[in-house]
Amino acid sequence: MLSRARRERLARMDHLAADDVSSWPALLELAGRYGVGTEYWDWQGQHTTVSVATVTAVLGAFGVDASSDEAVDAALRELDERPWRETLPPVVVMSQGTPGSVLAHVPHGAALRVEVRTEDGLVVDARQAEHNVAPREVGGRTVGEACFELPADLPLGYHRIHAVTDDAEADALLVVAPARIDLPPALDHQQWGLTAQLYAARSRASWGVGDFADLAGLATWGASLGAAFVLVNPLHAGEPVPPLEPSPYLPTSRRFLNPLYVRVEEIVEAKGLATTPQVIVERLARTAREATDDGLIDRDVAWGAKLDALELVFGAPRSAARQQALDAFLAEQGEPLRQFALWCALAELFIETDGPGAPWPAWARDPHSPAVAELAEDLGDRVDFFAWLQWVADEQLGAAQAAAREAGMSLGLVTDLAVGVHPSGAETWTLGDALATGVTVGAPPDAFNQRGQDWSQPPWRPDRLAALGYAPYRDMLRTAFRHAGGLRIDHVMGLFRLWCIPAGNPPGEGAYLRYDHEAMVSILLLEAHRAGAFVVGEDLGVVEPFVRDYLRERGVLGTSILWFEWEDGAPKPPETYRELCLASVTTHDLPPTAGYLAKEHVQLRERLGLLTRSVEEELAVAEGEQDAFLAMARERGLLPEHSEADEEQTVEALHALLTRAPSLLLGVAVPDLVGDRRTQNQPGTHREYPNWCVPLTGPDGAPVLVDDLATNQRARRLAARMPGGPRDA
Repeated sequence: MLSRARRERLARMDHLAADDVSSWPALLELAGRYGVGTEYWDWQGQHTTVSVATVTAVLGAFGVDASSDEAVDAALRELDERPWRETLPPVVVMSQGTPGSVLAHVPHGAALRVEVRTEDGLVVDARQAEHNVAPREVGGRTVGEACFELPADLPLGYHRIHAVTDDAEADALLVVAPARIDLPPALDHQQWGLTAQLYAARSRASWGVGDFADLAGLATWGASLGAAFVLVNPLHAGEPVPPLEPSPYLPTSRRFLNPLYVRVEEIVEAKGLATTPQVIVERLARTAREATDDGLIDRDVAWGAKLDALELVFGAPRSAARQQALDAFLAEQGEPLRQFALWCALAELFIETDGPGAPWPAWARDPHSPAVAELAEDLGDRVDFFAWLQWVADEQLGAAQAAAREAGMSLGLVTDLAVGVHPSGAETWTLGDALATGVTVGAPPDAFNQRGQDWSQPPWRPDRLAALGYAPYRDMLRTAFRHAGGLRIDHVMGLFRLWCIPAGNPPGEGAYLRYDHEAMVSILLLEAHRAGAFVVGEDLGVVEPFVRDYLRERGVLGTSILWFEWEDGAPKPPETYRELCLASVTTHDLPPTAGYLAKEHVQLRERLGLLTRSVEEELAVAEGEQDAFLAMARERGLLPEHSEADEEQTVEALHALLTRAPSLLLGVAVPDLVGDRRTQNQPGTHREYPNWCVPLTGPDGAPVLVDDLATNQRARRLAARMPGGPRDA
């Protein structure tokens, strides 16, 4: 029976925002065991308690009823009994060179044998260890618990733990990962590279949007300046037909590539088109270029034209060797590619019939429904087309990486992994309950986004991810590493915890959801090891104190942005930056350095109503911060002591200051190289600012094309300030 006080409390559910979760101990325990944070320290160092309503809503998004005392007690009992109902846990993670263990649950007194079956077919017996735990009554039977030791010398890889009793067998995934990822030989000394937004880096041949051929051109140019890598924005798949989401950080799937970046003319079959189709392709290309010659990038025009052209190329005959290569790719990618291509075909159909943004019919929301299977047969040609697009995109990205390495880049391409996916995209359809509903990922308020951020992306469900053996996560990482020398993880803290915002709440009213970071990071390192790649974690913003230390110990590089590096109220000397780090002056969420020096970041936020302090106060703070960094540059002789430096000299001096850091990687933004001033992305905005639609331009606002970079003397002068840069600038 509920107490009167409890009934009254439940009747006030609309007013729970002010409730203190610590006054409900059972809910506090339940939240902790599901990894839902009930308190945190904000960006100003203040201790903050999460409301009961928020905790309850986040738990509800994972199918946990926490609306009453009875529901909470039942959920706790289920958690207590869950491992005792399963012979083996779904996943066991261990580091190579360190012994591991696994707990097994079987009917009390039953004989049990446990062995490890490796990827290579080896069978290794696990030795039972002393483990004195009393049996339990679970589901009407007495269950015992045994512990088995796993040897330290197991090979790296994904293996199976196999348990056998007299009348049953069970399997679990065993992940044996490197304790620490080895850095590539090229990183035995400091290297620098380009950071670029590919869509903004256009050439005369691209269709109004930078493409994979432009990426190869960027890499070749960068190598001529002494750059060792090109870090690009996420290349994840977008919508199959217009309208397209502009943000590369809000893809429809992180498992596949965005064919928007395909250079149509570089496809082998395009070169053999008959006269009439060739003329059509050329006309479509002109249409796309003319639509985006000036002003902002128009992805919808570019992709609409490119899609029509790609359909013509798809219909062209392929040689036996090319068909064999396509068949091999389709077989390698398997069912996940078929499901993705089917989603693309369905999305195209429903956009044509119901319009963009319309909800799908209920029967189409289940990828395994008979109605979807029947429609898939009717859409077979379109499914084949969208699968073919992935093959073409994969080929051209691979060619860009090959061009980077052949040009002399020791590391080549560094790809970028977004935090999440579009809430109504392919991944939410194909992965089902592996992603939560009713909550979205974002960030709590911080110094640069004082109202917080809601990125609209559904988070992984930690419980379902483990139950699936982390297969969706592993597949995603393999795509990211497939044609790359390194991988940047956006918001790497998301491998530890994510800020989850219940539907209808403002960004600041969320809670942290914790993940099994040992499993997440270990799988990341295993995939990086197999790809021979390194990993950079973007660890800016609110970061738990132990996270950076943990990642450093495992060989993951951190991120430092010059403007953000402060200590005890003063700029942190670059000589004290982390060695295992990618350091840069700016980032895509700030204006290029020339714009930052002009305080564009303050003026833009003031125009958009994003400031929580007066614009005068913000400008004064920005002025003081910049003066402090420029004084540091003067102290090191990088700027004249008693005379004014112009904008270009100041930008160069700040990058020269960065080279004083011991950081193994230094990033130079392509906009800084050419003198661009405009912000690519203003966090906290959606349609108020043309995020991700700003093309690369020079100081005068005129477009800068990839074709013309080789003769850009401003870029050459800045590159000369970097280690290994040209000496003749």
